[in-house]
Amino acid sequence: MTDFSTTYSAFIPELWSLKLNTMLEKNCVMMQCVNRNWEGEIKQQGDKVKIITPAEVSVSTLTSDSITYSSLTPTSKDLEIDQKKFFAFKIDDVAKAQSNGDIMEAHLNNAKRAIEEVQDTYLLGLHTDVTSANTVGTEAVPIELDKSTIYSNFVKLAMALKNSNAVYAGVHPWVVINPTIEAYLLQSPEFISAYNIADKTLREGSIGQIAGMDVLVSTNLTEVDDKYYVLAGTNDAITFASQLAKIESLRDKDSFSDLVRGLYLYGAKTVQPAALAKMIVSAS
Repeated sequence: MTDFSTTYSAFIPELWSLKLNTMLEKNCVMMQCVNRNWEGEIKQQGDKVKIITPAEVSVSTLTSDSITYSSLTPTSKDLEIDQKKFFAFKIDDVAKAQSNGDIMEAHLNNAKRAIEEVQDTYLLGLHTDVTSANTVGTEAVPIELDKSTIYSNFVKLAMALKNSNAVYAGVHPWVVINPTIEAYLLQSPEFISAYNIADKTLREGSIGQIAGMDVLVSTNLTEVDDKYYVLAGTNDAITFASQLAKIESLRDKDSFSDLVRGLYLYGAKTVQPAALAKMIVSAS
C-alpha cells in the first residue's frame, strides 16, 4: 500500500519555493540582458523604489582664474513590482503513486518554463522605450532580412548603441532574435558561432556573435502586426526585480488530490533608454 503521507512530503512549500527561486536565477534569455541592482530593496507586490540617475557633467576650458559651477539636476524613476502572475494545479494521488520519476522536479521545471515565457515576453515588450535614433527600420517600412542583408543591418543596430555611448570598456552588447531570424543568421558568413569563439566569455545561452553583439535566441520574440521587434542593448538599460512571493500546497476537499499554487511578482524599468536599440523586421 502506498504511503501517501511520504509522497505528500515532496510538496513541502518551503522546498518548492527555494528550489524554484534558484532555478529562475539562470537560463532565461532576458535574465542575461538586464541588471538586478535594485531587487534587494523590493519585498512585496506594489512596493517601489526610486532610482536616481545622475546628471551629465560638462568639462570646460580654463581661461582665467574664475570657475563657473553648473547646477546638476538628477532625474528619478520608480521601479515598481506591478506584474502579478500565478500558477495553480492539481496532482492526483494515483498519478503520484504511479510516477516513476521525480514528480516534484518535473512540475518545478514546468512552472519555471511558464514563468520564463511571461518574463521574456514582458521584457521584450520594452522595445517601446527605444528612441527613434536607436531604431533601424520603421513601422511603415520594416527591414526585410535575408542571408545577404542580415549582417549590414545588424551592424547598423550595433552602431546605434555605440553612437549613443552605450558601449564602453568592460561592457559588451547583446541582441535577442527568434528562430526565424536565426535561420538567416546561420547562413551569413560574418556570423561567428559560439563554437568558434574561444577567447571571449559569452552570455549563457548565446549562440555566438554578430557585429560585436552576443546573440541570444528566444521563441518569445513573436510576430506583432506582421513585424518582429529585434531588441539589442547592454545590461545598463533595464533593471529588473522579481519575487516568488508564495507557494502553497493544500489538500483538495473534493478529491484525492493535492492542490499546489504559487504567486510570482515582478517588475522592470528602462533606466537608460540610450542603452537600448531595436530593429523593426518584416515577418513576411
